Amino acid sequence: MYFAALLARTEDGWKASDTELDDVETLSDLTDLAREATVDDDTVIVFIEQEDAWFGLVRVDGEEDPRIYVSDAAAAARSSYGEILLTDELLGRDPEDPDALEELVDLDGTEDGEPDGETDDDNDEEEIRADDGSVVPAGPLGETAVLADLGLSEKELLALGTDALAEIADALGAADVLETVQ
Repeated sequence: MYFAALLARTEDGWKASDTELDDVETLSDLTDLAREATVDDDTVIVFIEQEDAWFGLVRVDGEEDPRIYVSDAAAAARSSYGEILLTDELLGRDPEDPDALEELVDLDGTEDGEPDGETDDDNDEEEIRADDGSVVPAGPLGETAVLADLGLSEKELLALGTDALAEIADALGAADVLETVQ
């Protein structure tokens, strides 16, 4: 179960609204959704939460690149919306070349270096891997200072649990408008 909300800064304070992510397939789609929520290119915070697993923040300031924070990257990697936030840049890897993907598939449909249906029973601990095979780290990932200038320090952000929206809104001075979306 997912919950998504937008907190848009206006000249009158913050405006909160819940939002549907049905048409969001990429970070670009999510950024466009955030930019549509503001008139004067003010700050918009997109909050996405998967119940008791992880939350993510995308901060959009006008036409600047979005700034991203994810509370638990490994948990988010298991989620379709989480995968949107876990960009190549955030994971510290080179962007994928779409032409190179075709070269990775063998005639039997497996990728190079991938076992043909064999399992490794010696490894009981499951690793979360990105599409390129790199390991996705457990724990927070991204820009921990994403809300520092708005009243929520890095330390406070890192201390938040999965039910973080109320605490974030309170730190931003938007707690009163948040009641309209919960």
